[in-house]
Amino acid sequence: MYAVIKTGGKQHRVSEGDVIAVERINGDKGESVMFDQVLMVGKEDDIRIGRPIVEGAKVVGEILAQTLGDKITIFKTKKRKGYQKKTGHRQQLTNLKIREISM
Repeated sequence: MYAVIKTGGKQHRVSEGDVIAVERINGDKGESVMFDQVLMVGKEDDIRIGRPIVEGAKVVGEILAQTLGDKITIFKTKKRKGYQKKTGHRQQLTNLKIREISM
């Protein structure tokens, strides 16, 4: 069984037991998180597609850790003006383990 969920402005295809990294979700390690915005649920031949979400479907996950993503470097420059600017960013992430998918 698998599902497509929407969280943090992105869509993720998940199955039971998967470990995924999503944009930060408030909570501590070991807490349970429920996703109501399920866009699609599939189980062998039975596939349900929502318009826009599947009614009654939910995905339950457990928070494993709050981490930071890889550092991204942003470098801006303008020719012949002597302008250079260097900044960076590390996205806050939450590692989740998918526990249950229900239709």
